[in-house]
Amino acid sequence: MPPLQRGHSGRETRLPQNLRRLRFQVAYDGTDFHGWQVQPGLPTIQGTLEDVIGRVEGRRVHVAGSGRTDSGVHALAQVAAVTLENPIPPDNFRRAVNRLLPYAIRITGVEETSLYFHPRHHAKRKTYEYRIFREEVCPPFDRRFVYHHPYPLHESAMSAATRLLEGEHDFTAFAAADETDKVCASKVRSIFHTSLVRNNALLVFTVTGSGFLKHMVRNMVGTLIEIGKGNLSEQDILARLEPACLIAPGPAVPGSGLFLISVDY
Repeated sequence: MPPLQRGHSGRETRLPQNLRRLRFQVAYDGTDFHGWQVQPGLPTIQGTLEDVIGRVEGRRVHVAGSGRTDSGVHALAQVAAVTLENPIPPDNFRRAVNRLLPYAIRITGVEETSLYFHPRHHAKRKTYEYRIFREEVCPPFDRRFVYHHPYPLHESAMSAATRLLEGEHDFTAFAAADETDKVCASKVRSIFHTSLVRNNALLVFTVTGSGFLKHMVRNMVGTLIEIGKGNLSEQDILARLEPACLIAPGPAVPGSGLFLISVDY
């Protein structure tokens, strides 16, 4: 028997027997894209994938992602899914789509999954990295993938402050306004792990959490930089984590240094 799907009305409808769902990982250089989510008239990761996969499928498709990365943000392993009628094997799907995609986007792995799998709703945790290039001269080959900040910073103070972000908190003061937010939608998120580590010329902030709000990681890093400059203290971090804090978010660092590293299920 074909599987059932419950629609918005609550009624169950039987799906066609030939439908299948593919789950795949996507790596991309987000520099020349206006983020993940489809935007009319603008190049986006989701829009590009839907156009290309639609050509393979022979009809319009919807590609769901684990989250909406911002303009200029990159991914090593974004997770996405699409429902197809085409019986193409997963490896052949990967090859066919990669032949048509721009070089800035690559599908790195594909597998069959349940028709009900959703990359965002079923995700348990996500990990992001933010990369700050600390030397005076940033190599031109690195500039698209870092935030160049060669100025003095108290890096040990920044590292110590990262632990304050861990735990379950209201991150209102770290979230940009989002037109898709529901009224009174909770800004509470759980952060499982943070670290700030110097790796040669790079200062790398890593954060793993249950989910992230718009510009949340970029605002975290911007706030940590203000700690490093001596403009803010650990008490200022704690004040921003108070429920319904009215302190304005920011400053947000550029998207160029931000990478979605992994999504766990």
